[in-house]
Amino acid sequence: MRNRKRNVVYSSADDDFERRQPEPPKTVAKSAPPEQQTIAIQREKKGRGGKQVTVMRDFQLSEKDLDALGKQLKKACGSGGTVKEGGIIEIQGDHRDRLAELLQKKGFKFKFVGG
Repeated sequence: MRNRKRNVVYSSADDDFERRQPEPPKTVAKSAPPEQQTIAIQREKKGRGGKQVTVMRDFQLSEKDLDALGKQLKKACGSGGTVKEGGIIEIQGDHRDRLAELLQKKGFKFKFVGG
């Protein structure tokens, strides 16, 4: 077998080895009370291969609370979905009326957005 040359490159630049400060821990925002939040409920179809998705926006909840609410809503609708950054919950299918009812029971105000 042939011996291959291994191209090893050494750098003496100081900026490569400078000490980096550890990232500060992520602060968890406190959740606003449901009575003070107005949630926009919208059905989307564009860009999703013709499938409908119910999107709820403008949640002002901590990440933990938003995940828990998303899980409850998905279970109540019997459907899949996801929780995205920025206070957005997406539920697969057109469940606007059912989700509005569930949010109202939890104390949220809501409005239907879009066509």
